[in-house]
Amino acid sequence: MKTTRLLVSADRPEPGTISRAAAILKEGGIVAFPTETVYGLGADAFNTSAIQKVFEAKGRPSDNPLIVHIAELSYLDSLAVSIPVIGRTLANEFWPGPLTLVLQKTSEVPGTVTAGFDTVAVRMPHHPVALSLIRQVGRGVVAPSANTSGRPSPTTAQHVLDDLDGRIDAVLDAGPTLIGVESTVLDVTSVPPIILRKGGLPKEDIERVVGTVHTKPDTEVSPRSPGNRYRHYAPRARVILVAQGDSAALAKVLHESEGSMKKITCVLHSIPDPARSERVVVRRAPEAIEDFSRVLFEYLRECDKTGMEFIIVESVREEGLGAAVMDRLRRASAATSK
Repeated sequence: MKTTRLLVSADRPEPGTISRAAAILKEGGIVAFPTETVYGLGADAFNTSAIQKVFEAKGRPSDNPLIVHIAELSYLDSLAVSIPVIGRTLANEFWPGPLTLVLQKTSEVPGTVTAGFDTVAVRMPHHPVALSLIRQVGRGVVAPSANTSGRPSPTTAQHVLDDLDGRIDAVLDAGPTLIGVESTVLDVTSVPPIILRKGGLPKEDIERVVGTVHTKPDTEVSPRSPGNRYRHYAPRARVILVAQGDSAALAKVLHESEGSMKKITCVLHSIPDPARSERVVVRRAPEAIEDFSRVLFEYLRECDKTGMEFIIVESVREEGLGAAVMDRLRRASAATSK
C-alpha cells in the first residue's frame, strides 16, 4: 500500500480534498486526519473490516476500545442511549472540543469499537478538517491516535508517516495540531462522573460547569477508556523525570551517567542549564503549559531521531493542562524504565 499525503488548509479545507479522503473511508479504507489534540487514524465506525485495519496498522490490542468522532449532536442517536443530563450539559458546553464522553452504547455500535463493553466513547473534535471529513462520511468515524501503538502520539502529518507510511491509505496534512495531548475521557455513566484519562480539557473546567467529578487514581486503570491499559506515549529513549526546580536532582542524574557514552537530552523550563558536553543536549521547554503541551510529543520523537538514549524532563505543576502533561510523562517514564 502506498500512503497518499493530501495537503489541506487547516482553516478552510478544500472540498475536493475532503471528498477524496471521505470516499476512501466510505469504501472501507483508513485515513489519518488532524484534530485539535493529535492526528487520528480514521475508519467508518460501523464498518468492522475497516476498524480491523486500524488495529492492524497500529499494532493495537483488540481489547483497547476506540473513540468515535462525530460532527453533529444528531449522530449520538445511533451511538448512545439514555444520555444523562450531565452528559448533554457537557456536550453543549465543550463540544466541539477535547472532551470524550463515555456513554451507554446502542446495539448498532460494533463490539470491535468498544472492546465488547456496553459503553462507547464519543467526542466532537474542534478542527475544521476533522469536522468536514466526518460530515462527508455522514456518520461516526473511529480515530485513535495515528501512530504505532505505544509510541508518542503524532502532532504532525510527518509523525504519522514516520510510523504508518505504507500501512494506511492516506493522511490529510493540515500542519501541526494545537493542543498536543489527547482528549480528556469522562465516564458520565457513573455518579459522580469519573475522569478515566486526563487530557486537553482540565478537570477544573469541567467542575466549573457540573460540579464535582472524580479522577481515577494513577495506580488504577479503566478498560472503558483508550490509553490506559498498555504502554503508551513512550519514545525509544529512556525517560527520567526530575522535580520542578530541583537542580540537585538533575545534577545527580547527570553525575551518575558520567563515564558513559550515553547521549542525553535535558528538557528544562526553570532549572538552569547544566554544563554542556558533546553527549548532553539541553532543550528549553516553553514556560506556558499550553505551549509545552503542544510540543511535548514532538520533543520525544525528535530525541529518538537524533539517537538520544536518555531524556531527562523537568516536571511541571499538576494543575490545568499540566495534569495531562504529567500523566503522559509518567506513562512514558514507566514504559521506558526497564
